[in-house]
Amino acid sequence: MRRFGLIYWPARYAVWSLALIMLSCQKKDKSALIWDARFPVIGSQSSPRPMDLNGDGIQDLVMGAGKNEFEASAYGIIAIDGANGEILWHHAAEDQVFGSASFQDVNGDGTPDVFIGGRGPYLKGIDGRSGDLIWKFDTLSHQHHPVLRHGRFNFTNSVWIPDQNGDGLDELLICNGGNSKAAPYETKDRYPGILMVINPWNGDVLAADSMPDGGETYLSPVVIPGNENEDYRIAFGTGGETISGSLYLANLKDLMKNDLSKARKLVSESGHGFIASPVLVDLDRDGILDIVAISHSSSISAISGKTLDLLWEQNIPHTECSNSFAVGQFTDDDIPDLFTFVSKGVWPENTGSVQVLIDGETGNVVRQEELGCTGFSSPVAYDLNRDGIDEVLFSINDYDCERAIDDESAFLIENKLLIMDFASGELHTLDQSKGFKNIFSTPWIGDLDQDGYLDLVHCQYFSHTDILSFLGMRVKRIDLPIKVREAPVWGSLMGSEGDGIYQK
Repeated sequence: MRRFGLIYWPARYAVWSLALIMLSCQKKDKSALIWDARFPVIGSQSSPRPMDLNGDGIQDLVMGAGKNEFEASAYGIIAIDGANGEILWHHAAEDQVFGSASFQDVNGDGTPDVFIGGRGPYLKGIDGRSGDLIWKFDTLSHQHHPVLRHGRFNFTNSVWIPDQNGDGLDELLICNGGNSKAAPYETKDRYPGILMVINPWNGDVLAADSMPDGGETYLSPVVIPGNENEDYRIAFGTGGETISGSLYLANLKDLMKNDLSKARKLVSESGHGFIASPVLVDLDRDGILDIVAISHSSSISAISGKTLDLLWEQNIPHTECSNSFAVGQFTDDDIPDLFTFVSKGVWPENTGSVQVLIDGETGNVVRQEELGCTGFSSPVAYDLNRDGIDEVLFSINDYDCERAIDDESAFLIENKLLIMDFASGELHTLDQSKGFKNIFSTPWIGDLDQDGYLDLVHCQYFSHTDILSFLGMRVKRIDLPIKVREAPVWGSLMGSEGDGIYQK
């Protein structure tokens, strides 16, 4: 039996060997490991984002990185040459840079510049060509501001909003919040999250307000585009793993007035908040993007972008979720569907991972698997075998999921990059490595070198003692013999554009 043009072994996992022959009609007949870049000591909670920084026509990769939490590193941000895996430049950080990069040329040199956030707080604008600092967020200058004095924790992923100050540059929309030193279940030492609009030219805060409920925030905001008659709207959320929270919708014009008091509460959760970013996709076919969000207690809500009424809701019992969705055509109708994975048990002692396919029209669970243990990366999607149904690629970690969290003995972890084929019901192992893990990084798929074939970039982290420590990492670029018929819509964290929007 053959699937994807590969020899298939009838077992729970079919192995995609990098050397097996592909479809004979294609010019490329083999997958090829183009490079395997290795970095000692450091690790990452970031996901790779592509951009050509050296002008060679091949997209390069930018990632946040660092040592273990609260440790400074010279490699807080790394830019990797997409052609050969060599370091183009690196930039220091005082703590882990877990955000994923946004790009815009603000200094006019023709090369997009890099904007990325993390712990500390850490938010910087960096020259994309040289890696030199353009600006950094300075907490000391805001310590007496009634709102911004709370902006001293973690910066999430940013998204772009249209130019607000007339300088011709789009602005950064980003959240800051989440005190990692606050004890689980305790309300002490938890401070209001802040939603900010920042000028990418110099880092000035153009507008900001705290969360409407005064809650903390870990969620990266998403923006629903408007038109000439409608304002842009912002979806953002509050709460954490053990703290109640809500998902909100606000108008951009109100935020620009430093006022989120009119934000509408869309859905709330008791004992949990909203950590994973929502996605925007038209599920009811009215031409308006709808909002699909998942709370930390794995309650999924699909909300009409037009009326803000609930389209459907679903819950995955006895699980928790910090992962976002992949959106794609996973069933045989024309309405996009959603795929994610959630964690069994109660944080921080989660005991397994559950993969879930949700029908976009009804909210019904179409397929559910239990593969691997702890992992907070997100899936990506593409129709790899041209059958009209998208497949998903996602990372799992295989080890004894029942291990006690305080067990410090060494143990073996095997990281696997899997493909789930919804049409056939098959699972395929694309890549696997013993002694490696991947907890946070989402893979990337797209045409890195513009040769008309898919490239895959994914990250693995050395592991022999525990699941969270940084002990060194590797980043792989694999050239796949799969022709790009159309650019992936969901080939990266929060979609190929990083904005959470699914549109085809």
